[in-house]
Amino acid sequence: MNRYAALDALRAWSAPGRRADLIAAAWQAGETTISALAEAARISRPTVYADLRARGIDPDHRPKGSTSVITISPLDIEGFTGVGETMDAEYETALRRWAALRPGINPRGPQAHAEGMRLVALMDTTARYADVRDRLAHEQVARSERDRLLHQVTLRWEALSTAAAWHAAHHAYVIAVDEARIGIDMWRERAESALKRTFFCSSERDEAAYRQILEAGHPALEEAQADLDQTPEETAARLRVELDQADEHRRHLVAQTLQLTTAQ
Repeated sequence: MNRYAALDALRAWSAPGRRADLIAAAWQAGETTISALAEAARISRPTVYADLRARGIDPDHRPKGSTSVITISPLDIEGFTGVGETMDAEYETALRRWAALRPGINPRGPQAHAEGMRLVALMDTTARYADVRDRLAHEQVARSERDRLLHQVTLRWEALSTAAAWHAAHHAYVIAVDEARIGIDMWRERAESALKRTFFCSSERDEAAYRQILEAGHPALEEAQADLDQTPEETAARLRVELDQADEHRRHLVAQTLQLTTAQ
C-alpha cells in the first residue's frame, strides 16, 4: 500500500478498532505528518498520537526519509554514536584504529591501557549524553505543545462570543479542552522520563569527552536540565484542576445562555 492509498483507506474507516490499525498503516506507508493523519481520520492530533502508541509506534521518531518532530544532530565523536547496541563494536574499532597508527606498540603496555581508558570514558559519556539529550528534547517539545493546547482552550472559548455557528464553535472548544488534558498527561510522561537520567561528569576523562561533544557543535545540557520541572506530577495535577475548574465554570455560563435561547 502506498502513502496515498493508505490515506484514502484511513478517510473511509468505520469499523470499531480499525482506526488505529489504519493510522499505523498510513504511518508505515510514509505519511508521518500528524495533522494530515488527523484530517484524514477526522480526529484530533493527540488522538493520533495515542493511536500510534497503541500500535507500538513512537511518533517522535519518524521512519527514515521523513521529517522528524525533533531534529537532533547525530553524534559521531571519534566513531562513537551514543547508540547502546553498537557501543562495544565502536570501541573495538576505535582501539584498533589507534593501534594501527602505532605499529609495534605493546597492546598491554601503559600507552594502550591509557588509550583504552580514554575510549571507555568517551564511549560512556557519549552514550549518556545521547540518552539525556533525547529525553530533554522530548520534554521541551511536549511542554511547548502542552502550553499551546492550553492557550488554544482560551482562544476557542473567546471565539464563542462572536461565533456565527455557535454549536460548531462550542464543539471546537470541547475538543480543545480534551486535547489540553491529553497534552498535560503527555508532557508529564516526558518530564518524568527526563528526570530519571541526569548528565554529569565524574572524572577528568568524562570532562574531556564532554568537551569533545560540545566542540563538535552539540548543545550543552546543563541549562535544559536546570529548566526541568522537578515535580511534574504535581504540576500536571494542578494544571488539570485549573483546566477542569475553568471548564466547569464555563459550562454553567453555557447552560445559562442555552436556557435563554430555548426560552425565546
